[in-house]
Amino acid sequence: MDTQKTIIILGGGTGGLVAANELSKKAGKKAKIILIDKNKNHVFAPSFLYLMLGKRQAEKIQRPLSRLRKKGIEFINDEVVRIDPTSRKIKTRKQNFHYDYLIISLGAEFAPQNLSGLDKSGHNLYELKEVEKLRDTLKKFTGGRVAIVISSLPFKCPAAPYEAAFLLDEYFQKKGIRDKTELTIFTPESLPMPAAGPENGKVIRAMVEARNIKFIPEVKLSSVDPGKRELLFSAQGGSASGGERNKTSRFDLLIYVPHHQGPKVIRDSDMGNQMGWISADGKTFKTKYENVFAIGDITAITLVSGKPLPKAGVFAHFEAEVVVENITAELNRLPAEKEYDGRAFCFLELGYGRAGFAGGNFYAEPAPIVKMKRPGRIWHWGKILFEKYWLWKWF
Repeated sequence: MDTQKTIIILGGGTGGLVAANELSKKAGKKAKIILIDKNKNHVFAPSFLYLMLGKRQAEKIQRPLSRLRKKGIEFINDEVVRIDPTSRKIKTRKQNFHYDYLIISLGAEFAPQNLSGLDKSGHNLYELKEVEKLRDTLKKFTGGRVAIVISSLPFKCPAAPYEAAFLLDEYFQKKGIRDKTELTIFTPESLPMPAAGPENGKVIRAMVEARNIKFIPEVKLSSVDPGKRELLFSAQGGSASGGERNKTSRFDLLIYVPHHQGPKVIRDSDMGNQMGWISADGKTFKTKYENVFAIGDITAITLVSGKPLPKAGVFAHFEAEVVVENITAELNRLPAEKEYDGRAFCFLELGYGRAGFAGGNFYAEPAPIVKMKRPGRIWHWGKILFEKYWLWKWF
């Protein structure tokens, strides 16, 4: 009789959630599935934009991970402090675990404190509590300079800051203060969403500027002066700086994408690079350690174009499916032959009840082939329905 295998999943975000659910269906009694997360709830981050506008309540866009127990998944609400791939052991603050297979889906850690003054000056677009504060600030906002700043690369959900700009354009129009409000996006990127290719980037930039939203590329945020409400940038490339070494810009409202890094447990180990990202095979998500897989935002995967695979939930989802297929094949003593083909898609909220939709093959050679559909209401409603489907499907 086969011995039951223990499969541990670290992280209850998109990748971990999909992996746990799919394993519970496909592995059956051949595996004991344990999901460990320091947070009690799974939060559907794409809805932060609606939360920002007051169109969602925080409790409506999250679900308790403890609900997974009814599917035979053991949920441990604890923080991982050590991973030992040699002895196949996991140490949390309260317990020790042994695994036969390990799926690391710990995501990215936000570190706005890495830039002087940033966390004291604005609103983090990627943190639930910060977005709630931003919603309350917007209610009282009467006009001025709004800066949307991408503080460093890489960052997850590459569309989010651009969606925020489009939605705020509509919000300020309906509030009657758009003519009193200057909206600007500052980014180290040369074009929006560069992994989707320069043609799509040019289209999105044109859409941004057509809405009277300023786009300032190739600038790196150096620091923020909370007292003066001033941003200090250094130029990434010669074109953006106008020949100047540094540039300052004032703001009345700051919304920022924080510095991203791998979680501390990875940064403190030799499992990842200096930033805490784990190298994984781009088709199977195997790491250099036996029976250890890494999926989602925590991975460092380079495309043939030389650009990194974007950090986005859609990739974590498909990567989880590949890993589950291969683990269950091994449990059934079959060849593990499933590979990720690079397909992915993304919605782009544009405001006024419309959205764009882009999809394609990010693994195409010599460069990703990603096509954008004509913006329309159908894609906006597609994103709304996907939120409802997601929270129903996995819980």
